[in-house]
Formats: sequence, C-alpha cells, structure tokens
Amino acid sequence: MEAWGEPTFRVKSKLFAMHASADTHHGDGREGVWIKSAHVTQDMLVRADPKRYFVPPYVGKSGWVGAYIDRGVDWEIVGDLLRDAYRLTAPKKLAAQLDAPAPARSRAPAKKAARAKDHAPAKSGAPAKKRGNLRK
Repeated sequence: MEAWGEPTFRVKSKLFAMHASADTHHGDGREGVWIKSAHVTQDMLVRADPKRYFVPPYVGKSGWVGAYIDRGVDWEIVGDLLRDAYRLTAPKKLAAQLDAPAPARSRAPAKKAARAKDHAPAKSGAPAKKRGNLRK
C-alpha cells in the first residue's frame, strides 16, 4: 500500500515498514527503509553503524530505525529487523505463524497418481494389476 508517496508495508492495516526514496525528504538523499523497532534496537544500530542506520524523521522518536539500502546493505540484518517489526505489529496469532514449523507436505496427489497408474491398462493390452487383498 502506498502512503505519503512511498510504498508502505502493513499487517492488518498497521504500518511496520516504509520505503524512503532518495529523492524525497523521507530519504534525505539516500535510498532507505524505515522499520518499526524497539528504542534499544534503534540506539544499538545507530551507534554501532551510523553509515548504515539512522533515526528517521517523524517515527524515530517511537523507536523506529532507518536502514540505508543504497550500498553496503547487510540484507540478513534488514530481514531480521523486518521480521521483528512484523512481530511487533501483527496480532499474536499471526506473529506466532512465523515460528510455527512448516506444514508437512501432503503426499495425497502423488499417491493418487500412483494408484491411477496401477489401475491403468497395461501397454500390452493386458488388464492392469489390482492392489489390495485378493482372496483365493
């Protein structure tokens, strides 16, 4: 969804990240993304690496952190920040799905296809073999 002329990222209509174009006052000359975070995360990142992270205008006072994405990006950290932002914003049930194990892959279609193959007419024209208990 776009707001303020920039793409925004939301969960249940609540903002957790926003793109900041270099050519707007949001980007201040550099491409970046604003990410919802805790004050301690913002403080740690900005102090440790001010060439990559910054306090964004408007939302910085709420703990959001800005990450420049125009050069030297550590995408793993940005990804972690975005995941954390989603968790901070999403309802608990949705946030819990990030930690849930992936659902087991259903093998039903493969079994169905194998069964159909077993019951298909043989290439020689002879009747197909049937599976299951055969009484003699």
